[in-house]
Amino acid sequence: MTNPLLRASELPFGLPDYRAIRPEHYVEAVEAGAREQLAELADIARDDSPPTFGNTFVAFERSGQLLRRALQAFENVRAAHGTPEIQDSHARIQSVLTEHGDAVRLDAPLFARLSSLDATRLGGEDARLVEETLRDFRQAGAELDDADKAALRALNTRLSDLSTEYSRRLLAGMNDAAVHFATAGELRGLDQGELGSAAASARDAGHADGYLITLGLPTAQPVLERLELTESRRRIFEASVDRGVRGDHPTLDLAAEMAGLRADRAGLLGYANHAEYALETQTAPSLTAVMDRLAALVPAAVANAEREAAVLAESAGRSLEPWDWAHASAAVLRTRYDVDATALRPWFELESVVRDGVFRAATLLYGVTFAERHDLPVYHPDVRVWEVSDTDGSALGLFLGDYFARPTKTGGAWMNSIRLGAGLLGELPVVTNNLNITRPAAGGPALVSLDELRTLFHEFGHALHGLFSAAMYPSLAGTAVPRDFVEYPSQVNEMWSLWPEVADGYIRHHLTGEPLPDGTLERLEAAALWGEGFATTEYLAAAVLDLAWHSLAPGERVADPLAFEDAALRGAGFDPAAVPPRYRTGYFKHIFGGGYAAGYYSYIWSQILDADTVEWFKERGGLTRENGDRFREGLLARGNTRDPLESYVDFRGRPAEIGPLLARRGLGV
Repeated sequence: MTNPLLRASELPFGLPDYRAIRPEHYVEAVEAGAREQLAELADIARDDSPPTFGNTFVAFERSGQLLRRALQAFENVRAAHGTPEIQDSHARIQSVLTEHGDAVRLDAPLFARLSSLDATRLGGEDARLVEETLRDFRQAGAELDDADKAALRALNTRLSDLSTEYSRRLLAGMNDAAVHFATAGELRGLDQGELGSAAASARDAGHADGYLITLGLPTAQPVLERLELTESRRRIFEASVDRGVRGDHPTLDLAAEMAGLRADRAGLLGYANHAEYALETQTAPSLTAVMDRLAALVPAAVANAEREAAVLAESAGRSLEPWDWAHASAAVLRTRYDVDATALRPWFELESVVRDGVFRAATLLYGVTFAERHDLPVYHPDVRVWEVSDTDGSALGLFLGDYFARPTKTGGAWMNSIRLGAGLLGELPVVTNNLNITRPAAGGPALVSLDELRTLFHEFGHALHGLFSAAMYPSLAGTAVPRDFVEYPSQVNEMWSLWPEVADGYIRHHLTGEPLPDGTLERLEAAALWGEGFATTEYLAAAVLDLAWHSLAPGERVADPLAFEDAALRGAGFDPAAVPPRYRTGYFKHIFGGGYAAGYYSYIWSQILDADTVEWFKERGGLTRENGDRFREGLLARGNTRDPLESYVDFRGRPAEIGPLLARRGLGV
């Protein structure tokens, strides 16, 4: 059978023909694409004509289209439907990509050709492309001598292998860590739909009877909020925090080795540690600035968490274990604020949330519309496809939604691009959102929690960032912005989930169609600060842990990862026994199996911009088309075509102020 990836797809928007693609096709296409791009780059490097922007940087951007097409098709499937065959393909593809990346970035004649261009007369996006491309080459080791390049290649190969293995073990370990309960009584507090789903999960996993509670990626498991028996909560909590530590899929050794090798690589490239290396391409001015910001926030967050713990202990009549926090916190919300998050779930039915909430908010702000398509091939039956149209009715792109958890899917939530909106290639964007919502029992409604509701809006903010891309060059398009800026548009979008003009359009009881009882949104707003101490503390602890691992000096090694983790957290002012970090080393996929190494701080860094932007919307009348168009044109469409902070100042009229973020999180610092 001919490999469908070896030629451009003829389907609408260039969507890959997933019906025809087999796992081995991805490997074949990536290998062929790597060879093809190296030949294209050799032609650029050997060109005898004087270097111009067109025959160097534009030619470089045009190169590798087969490789790009194959990778974008594969990367979404790898994370969303990582069957054993796909995981085997991933290991081979990562090996090819590591070797290929070094072959490109360490190619001396190619770098000499690119760096010889006199770019002083360039401006705008052209100048930005030159700046970003040359920095990327230099950061990748283009200016090293041959011996150091050889050492760098060896480090990159080993790091790639370790990251692939970490992700593989983490997925297997998450599946193995699912907690089996023999009786429904042990799961008192779950509704019939949730029990039916847990029973189905148990059957799918091979259990003859009982109920299986699968785990999400973070430490805090949402089900703990609803389970009434402390022993059941304890079992789930301990299964969550022990991932990667015990069992057949250990990850701590991989994480420690990766951190040490990243430090060695940073030293080879002239940096004091990996964090300094990573931050050179971010909007944060320095590692010191990030550390100082986190250090300033930690005491206030921990103090808030301690006050919350005191309230919870008083309410419960005893000191609480960490697995009791979520359940006791929900009880305080009910008694103090008259808010029952569990009881609200029937008002948040997935179909209505997506269609009448997420999509409608985008229509209100930006004028875009959505039409579901059932004629296009997808990589799993769960996946749904919508064609997105712009305000004038023209096609804007495709959006794929993949919402339910399954054993082959990575935990958490994320956005991917299968096609980029880049003028140079004449492509319209194809973007995806993946979540891990528990699949309802057969015939039952898919109800989402408040956290999942926010996540749906959050990830769609990333999708809009990709859909609205107006960049010319692929490497600057859509979400290809600094890591500590990329979360900003998505965090703005999640704010709309409970704004009245959006909420009134989609929050309906899935059985009766009734709206929320009067005053519920106001009570939710009044309760917004409750739990922020815990939420901010667990987040900051993860951010600090990330930077601790990536502040190792070249040659430094960690023999006991758990002791290192504990010392790093306690040294920064946390009590991890009371409030564990959102991710521990054993399951911190963001930094050991993803692209956030030394970058997890970016969420709160971006929130400074996000909270300030929400104030801008409030000042100017809320979710109006005028406001949406300005935000779209000034920020979302620009991608990385200029310094994102310049775009922000141009949009806001001044640099961002931190006050709105401190108020949102209850941090008086």
